[in-house]
Amino acid sequence: MSIKASDLANPAPLGLMGFGMTTILLNMHNLGLFKMSSMILAMGIFYGGIAQIIAGVMEYRKGNTFGTIAFTSYGSFWLTLVFLILQPITNPQLATDNSAMAAYLFMWGLFTFIMFFGTLKANRALQTVFMSLAILFFLLAAARAIPNLLPVAGAEGIFGGFSAFYLSLAEVLNEAHGRALLPMGPMHTG
Repeated sequence: MSIKASDLANPAPLGLMGFGMTTILLNMHNLGLFKMSSMILAMGIFYGGIAQIIAGVMEYRKGNTFGTIAFTSYGSFWLTLVFLILQPITNPQLATDNSAMAAYLFMWGLFTFIMFFGTLKANRALQTVFMSLAILFFLLAAARAIPNLLPVAGAEGIFGGFSAFYLSLAEVLNEAHGRALLPMGPMHTG
């Protein structure tokens, strides 16, 4: 017996929450509220990384190319970021310098900005998630040369993380209640 994609659960809330919570916590650190710790790194590996990749695989099963690319890519972002942070502990000569890290963050910003165009026929909440994330990556890249931008990036990243957190909860609660309990904004139909 074959299962239709329409019979499968919506994996987007899992991916959005994995991204949202992890982004909020990392950017609380960027804002200076607490130091980098195993809490952030664990969230990066397991919720931001693995859970998003699982959501991406589930989106693939549902036939959603955008969701597949977004969630598996951002899950991989979190895994690579944690690796870049931890790897120099055992191999200091391979530490990523500021210019290389700026290039890494810029490329993620460029990817995210291009992915934003894939949201233009989606709801405003999803558009907010992608545009705020693109801005965050560009701010983080610039902060590698202008360190005073890091708290600005942190505040913007908390906003972006909460936008994903909100959208995740809206999708779950709206589905559970069969009505729009939490608005996601109009969808562009043109």
